[in-house]
Formats: sequence, C-alpha cells, structure tokens
Amino acid sequence: MKYKPISNSFYKKTRKAFTSQMKSKSLAVFNSNDIYPISADSTIPFHQHRDIFYLSGIDQEQTILLLFPDSLNPKYREILFVRKTNSKIIIWEGAKLNKEQARELSGIETVLWLEDFKSIFQQLSTQCETFYFNTNEHYRQNVETETREDRFIKWCKDNYPAHKTAKSNPLLQELRAVKAQEEIQQIQIACDITEKGIRRILSFVKPGVWEYEIEAELIHEFIRNRSRGFAYEPIIASGKNANILHYIENNKQCKSGELILMDVAAEYGNYSADLTRTLPVSGRFTKRQKEIYNAVLFVKNEATKLLRTGVIWKDFHVEVGKIMTSELLRLGLLDKSDVQNETNKNPAYKKYFMHGTSHHLGLNTHDYGLLHLPMETNMVFTVEPGIYIPEEGLGIRLEDDVVIQKSGAPLNLMSNIPIEAEEIEDLMNN
Repeated sequence: MKYKPISNSFYKKTRKAFTSQMKSKSLAVFNSNDIYPISADSTIPFHQHRDIFYLSGIDQEQTILLLFPDSLNPKYREILFVRKTNSKIIIWEGAKLNKEQARELSGIETVLWLEDFKSIFQQLSTQCETFYFNTNEHYRQNVETETREDRFIKWCKDNYPAHKTAKSNPLLQELRAVKAQEEIQQIQIACDITEKGIRRILSFVKPGVWEYEIEAELIHEFIRNRSRGFAYEPIIASGKNANILHYIENNKQCKSGELILMDVAAEYGNYSADLTRTLPVSGRFTKRQKEIYNAVLFVKNEATKLLRTGVIWKDFHVEVGKIMTSELLRLGLLDKSDVQNETNKNPAYKKYFMHGTSHHLGLNTHDYGLLHLPMETNMVFTVEPGIYIPEEGLGIRLEDDVVIQKSGAPLNLMSNIPIEAEEIEDLMNN
C-alpha cells in the first residue's frame, strides 16, 4: 500500500458498533472484491470492497471477515480469513499478508487461512439462527456483474436453507455515513493531494493544451503524493464538452476563450475527495463568463451554509433550488413566466442546473447515507452547483467537500484550493 493505514483501534470500534446492532444468535460475513478480468490475462487493478475495509482495514483480495458476537467460543466472535502465501505466489505476486500482519492491521486476534473458512463456518452455523448478508443497496447502484459477495450468498442459501437471513447494508448505511476523526483526516489528506494537483495545472493550462495532457499532469501529482490516483473517472471538459455531465473522453484541444470544467480529485487510503473547478483556458474570464461563474460561486457558498445538523437532504435541495432560481433570473436566463409555469416535478431552474447539489462522501465518492434521515455531525458532503448553457458553449460547476459541524457552518476541507475568480486569474498569469 502507498498510504499510511489507520490505527486498528478504529476498526475495533467499527466492528463493535456493527455487532451491537446485530440480532441475537446471528452471524455476519463480509467478502473482499474480486479481481475483475478485462480479456485474455488482463485484469482491472484490485480495489477492496469498502465494507470489509471499513470493518477490518484489510486491503487484500480473497479475504473474508466473519462476525459472530454470540459464539460459544470467544476466539470465534471475530475471525479474519486471509489468503495463504505459497512459493508460486511469492515469485509472481510477492508475499501476501501473514497472520501477524493481518492481526496488526485489523485488531482481530483470530486470523485463519482462507482454506479453513468452510469448515469453521459449518461449525459456527450450528450455533446461530440468522446470517447477515452484505447486499448492495446504495441508491445509485446499477450493478450487472456477479460479485464474490453474490456468489457467497447463493452458496450459503443452497447449503444452509433452514437459517434466517438479515441485511448488513442498512446498518452500514447509518454507521458509515457519520465519519470518525480518523476518516475525516484521510479525506483531508485526499483533499490536500487534490490541491497539489490543481495548483500544478493552474500554470499549465493555456490555449492549445489537450484535455488528456491536463489529466496526465494531475495523475502525476496525485501518485507522487502517495495516492493510488483518481478517486473516480476524471472529467476534463473544455468548451461545450462541459455540458455533458459525465464527459470522460478528455480528448479535445482547449481553445482560446473557452472555459474548462474539471471534476477531478485524488483518493487516499481508499477515501475519496471530490472537487470541481472551472478555469478560463486563456487565463482570464470574459465579463459574461465571470458573471455566471460568480453566480455559481454564490449559490455554492449559500448552499454550504444550509448544511447543518437536523436538515433533511430533500428539503436542502428545495432551498438550493430557490437560490439558484433567483440567480438565473438575475442573469436573464429565466424570466418570471418560467417560474410561474414551473411544477414541483419540473422546476424552472432545472433547465440550467439539472443535477443534485450534494451527496455523501467517504470510502465511496457517492458514499453511504440514508437520505430520509436528518444530517448529523461529522457527515461529509459535497457541495456542487452548476450552470450549463449549451447555446453559449459553456458550463460552470464548482465543488468543495465539507464536514457537518455540531453547530454553525460546515468545515470546508478544500478551503485552501483556489476558487475565487480573481485568485484563479492571478495564479494562472503569475
């Protein structure tokens, strides 16, 4: 791993919080992700399943975590199963975690080899009544690939049909939504690395540069600062490309007079940052560009103030919509008749601002969090309004990551990253 791991005391706390909410005589299993194939012998680089990482800190494939707080044998109340290294693995891949290393990272005393899982599971199944399965229930999920977790659930149901089942995800949605200080620190490091990348390209962007060249500059800075790379597929969209919300081709040349919208951020230790900045390719905003830019910045700043404990996500977006509507009227993009004819399902502002303003951030870029529950202290959210005007060939979005505070305005983890139009111009021309 490139990153500095969190102390195992954090993972002891996450497991205790999870098991305290489990039903009596129940057992929970969490599987690592697969290494997914591309074709032939090529694979996608391994990314650990965030749930098993959240509960154990183990960042290695073919890992299983078993939690059984009512086990008759105390040493089987927490068990970590890891892949055993053999001579072939040592030569081709390098040694995997040994038991002591896995114990030190996770804080789990009972570490066994993966080959022992089925026999231990059989033994413990006679003592429990309910299995907790870890299904993907994120509100954005659209997964077509069968996962290692899916295969385990099928195997378990086929071989243990008499057991009851329960879901881990609702518990994790609440637990993971509120961040511990150790997690906020990891996100802050990801934000700080992102800042280094942005400052690097402020002096690099100029007419004639290609979007993919900017991408290359950013990934260079991220990796040299111990990030694995981008927290998500980078969006580097110049000119009219900024009106494609998920533009990822990054293959156009940046032209004089255009704006370039960059939705790019680093990850660190599996925690994501999420940032958007919009820059003038020529180093100076036109009067019209700056007018729209400052309107987006105003909405972002006002929206940030609304993120407080007790606020409901849906209500927050309604209030942001009102602020955006006022700015669009001021800019002349909407008129009074547009507002008079709007409906709840189709508010007028959606013509120029069609996505949400905020989402949970953490181990996933779109992290866990039940949106019908009130916001709580130490939840981390993005704030990312935008105005998109295809007929003018421009789109502007600005985004920071903030932490909900017990009282008052949120803490902006990206406060050091330039965002004011004049500061950006000064840095691009210095």
